[in-house]
Amino acid sequence: MSIFKRGNVYWYHFLFNGEHIQASTKQGNPRVARQIEAARRTALAKGEVGIEARKAAPKFLDFAKRFTSHVEARHENKPATVQFYAAKLNRLQAFQPIASARIDQIDEGVIENYVVDRRASVGPATVNRELATLRRMLRLAHEWKEIQRVPRIRLLSGERARDFVLSIKQEKIYLDACPQPLHDIAVLMLEAGLRIGEALNLEWENITLEPVNGVRFGFLRVREGKSKNARRIVPLTDRASAMLQERKTANDIRKTAETTAHKEQQKPKVSLYVFANKDGERYQGTSINHLHRDVCAPKIDGKRVQIFPADFVLHTLRHTMLTRLGESGVDAFTIMRIAGHSSIVVSQRYIHPTPEAVERAFERLQLASKVAVIEPKRRLPATVKRSSFVSH
Repeated sequence: MSIFKRGNVYWYHFLFNGEHIQASTKQGNPRVARQIEAARRTALAKGEVGIEARKAAPKFLDFAKRFTSHVEARHENKPATVQFYAAKLNRLQAFQPIASARIDQIDEGVIENYVVDRRASVGPATVNRELATLRRMLRLAHEWKEIQRVPRIRLLSGERARDFVLSIKQEKIYLDACPQPLHDIAVLMLEAGLRIGEALNLEWENITLEPVNGVRFGFLRVREGKSKNARRIVPLTDRASAMLQERKTANDIRKTAETTAHKEQQKPKVSLYVFANKDGERYQGTSINHLHRDVCAPKIDGKRVQIFPADFVLHTLRHTMLTRLGESGVDAFTIMRIAGHSSIVVSQRYIHPTPEAVERAFERLQLASKVAVIEPKRRLPATVKRSSFVSH
């Protein structure tokens, strides 16, 4: 180590690859000065072998903007997803220890402090959605090489699942109270098991009302959704077909009237969506949610009166349809295909085998075993001995 004192501070100087390196440490402590010199030598050596000093990780608030842009670009056609992440990021940014930190400083301790702070006012489900957003954000930072590790983020237990299922009687009461387009959207979700976003994104070109190519039912095609498994073909029941046919007839009449009224003007804009508003655009999920809320808890004398259970959300319509499939004996793999689930584990929750169903399974097993015993063994061809050949 080569340091010398000039005035009240120490300087270092040494040769590196024949070049004289000299600079002030700006320190009056010789031990600290030697550490600074050693650090400079190390930095030069790393540069010699192509090792670059790692740049500082971005601050949480700065990276949150990049993450938001990423979500908007990747989910441009899913406004509800964009709104979801924006709302969760706002919650995370309201917690000062996270908002003021660099993303590589957000460790398990900081996350646990956040959990404790949020649990004082909200339930496990809300906290878990915010933690999931933070986890996705940090995993993306690791993928983009902004941080070297992703802290372990453990979700809270005790999250209450919504298991409410509409009875046939409740379904009738609900549908009778529904205005349009909520009524028809609810019918489609009850008959086809669509997610609300899938129903709102449905276009007429994805609807085939008449059976084709030898199939028994008309069908609709979900071209995109929550995951790649969401892309699927769903047969249409009689009730779903009748509702869609009625909407299509009304849509065709409206288009004819508009074309006649504007035949000498600019060509009218024709909506591609099955559920379109007066401007021909798709309905927003928030608008349908507001209609659903007003049916389940209408205002009477300025106060909301809860007619249906609070657990009855729009997704309950899909949950009801899948539960009815499971109760009718449909297996989990078929439910997975119909629902567009990404995992069979999700589909299995709709299967609840009764004792009678278990006994029938063993009856079939026993019958198969008896058939296997009774069926005669297949005879092998006779073996021809070598001695039977006659030599000539």
